Amino acid sequence: MKALRGSRALACGVLVAAVAAPADANPASAALRAKASAATYNLDHDVAMATFREAIKADPNDSGAYRGLATSLWLSITFRRGNMTVDDYLGRPNKPTSSPLPPPPPETVTAFRNAIETAIGIARKAIDANSRDAEAHYQLGAAVGLRASYTATVEGSVLGAFRAAREAYLEHEKVLSLTPQRKDAALVVGTYRYIVATLSMPARWIAYAAGFGGGRERGIQLVEEAAAYAGENQTDARFALILLYNREKRYDDALKHLTALREAYPRNRLMWLENASTLLRASRPADALRILDDGFARFADDRRQRMFGELALWHYKRGAALTALGRVEAAAELKQAIANEGRKWVHGRAHVELGKLALKAGDRAAAREEFRAAIPLCESDNDQAWADEAKRLMP
Repeated sequence: MKALRGSRALACGVLVAAVAAPADANPASAALRAKASAATYNLDHDVAMATFREAIKADPNDSGAYRGLATSLWLSITFRRGNMTVDDYLGRPNKPTSSPLPPPPPETVTAFRNAIETAIGIARKAIDANSRDAEAHYQLGAAVGLRASYTATVEGSVLGAFRAAREAYLEHEKVLSLTPQRKDAALVVGTYRYIVATLSMPARWIAYAAGFGGGRERGIQLVEEAAAYAGENQTDARFALILLYNREKRYDDALKHLTALREAYPRNRLMWLENASTLLRASRPADALRILDDGFARFADDRRQRMFGELALWHYKRGAALTALGRVEAAAELKQAIANEGRKWVHGRAHVELGKLALKAGDRAAAREEFRAAIPLCESDNDQAWADEAKRLMP
């Protein structure tokens, strides 16, 4: 069972579930889905859910409309938990956090299950009618892939998520075999191939035996093909590439997609945070601070619901940029990050930055206090790299 824990990463493969739908769906439903998808990417979750429900009324047999609703419901849970950023997926993908997450609202869970099971049922019925229907196989793979992500991230069930992830992968491989030109199916296949390549060897062999393929470079190439393909999941592929490029330290490539997505979805505050985070990883703190200041000013009057811990995250990123630049305002920003409700890894990293400032000021006792505070916070929230950094810097 220890090796099976690696399969949790497979279930989380597509971080932003595809909201594409059948090419031959009702035109009214298709238009509503496009509107709902734009609302999703702009963080207008209530509008997105309401519009997906309108799409379902327009075409009750549109599997993609039900899946879009399920996606919005799932994202509302992750938004409430504060685990929607690239930082959350740069650590060890097979190690769950020990930091407790709030349970999802029961009505949201029920609505998600109803929507995703309906989407799956419609797709299976279409396959029963025509086993070579590539669109039906695409819809089934996308729906069970979303169920896999939900099962892993919300329910914490490794085995259930693994089974669904396997079916999603095989269904989209089937799409590519039936219609090789459909590069939208390459998103799921490529993402899972990449993740398999990052697993420990025992977990990798389990994945191979279950039918998954591997290959780090091939996985990235497939996701790139999906991002270049004018399908309805093109935006999802771009989000996936941002994560993969950050993991591979291909920061300039990630920044190109981030710039395009900021322009396409100007109401999405998290795009400014992600852009700045990538710039910080690329050792460009001045550019990161410029983006963060722009985001602060742009969204100062935004009264929409915040992601859990979002304000702490903004302050931490600004504090990290200011620390790297040697600015005196850094400590105040980092203390604001700790004072605001947030994820433990955010608070832990803020303590690390404060420890660096104390070391620079020659206060070894204060530095030790900050690093000691950082280590358990980071370790409890799957942020071992920063816990190790605190240990390394401990005077």
